[in-house]
Amino acid sequence: MFQLDALFSVLMRQLFLLFWCFCSVQSFGGNDNNPVGARSTGLAGASLTISDGWSAHNNQAGLGFLTKATAGVYYENRFLIPELGLSAAALALPTKIGTFGLSIRRFGYRTYNENKIGIAYSRAFGEKLSIGIQLNYHSINFAEYYGNRQTFTAEVGVIYKPGKNITLAAHVFNPTQTKSSNYDDERLPSIIRIGARYQFSKKVFLVGEIEKDIYNKPVLKAGFEYQIVDVLFLRAGVAGNPLNSCFGFGLKLKRLLVDFSGKFHPVLGFTPQFSLTYQFKD
Repeated sequence: MFQLDALFSVLMRQLFLLFWCFCSVQSFGGNDNNPVGARSTGLAGASLTISDGWSAHNNQAGLGFLTKATAGVYYENRFLIPELGLSAAALALPTKIGTFGLSIRRFGYRTYNENKIGIAYSRAFGEKLSIGIQLNYHSINFAEYYGNRQTFTAEVGVIYKPGKNITLAAHVFNPTQTKSSNYDDERLPSIIRIGARYQFSKKVFLVGEIEKDIYNKPVLKAGFEYQIVDVLFLRAGVAGNPLNSCFGFGLKLKRLLVDFSGKFHPVLGFTPQFSLTYQFKD
């Protein structure tokens, strides 16, 4: 009986992975430009108005407000299934003419994987406005069934601060709806996100965001961050379609930022995320 249960468990796991991969191929699933970074996930992905090193993934306009070079690494164990893991890295380099960014992400495992590499440039125009753009290279490998595919996309973002406590942001990924394969006219999704942040004080802010792509219904996101003490941050958020609840915390250890977050899907379960970010000296 034990062997039959183990065999059934393995079979169901493989069927789930195969189903997930085929669904991902239809929409370039891991390359759907989901927000990256444990801080972002702790806020339910509502990270458009956040300016940090992970802006290289989430909204390139945020890079323009950075004053220090940063580098970070990230890992997400989606639904506690290693084959659905997502790893990423980010680098931001402020200069006199603007901030340059590099972002890398990889989703999947040896048999099936999706990769994205982006090069960004952002510039702040005073203290209120920043605009960023990024060019991306995408690749997908599903050797046994699909082969290899490569393509390019672009994305652009803007952050505007109309008042002392209010920040507005917008971001567009793949506005040209780039084709990923000639088969069945497969295309990467075009995604539009708009968001806002209200800063109650230096230690507390609330963020809200709406995301819409051409294939799915709008997704609403909301979250907050509270700096309890100088070194400790608490975060929580919720996103819809379907409903996901998120939480997280961050530790600031001099120049090293350590962030952990978790997301709960009502059907598929728990997804933990972890990221490390290092801020270099001026």
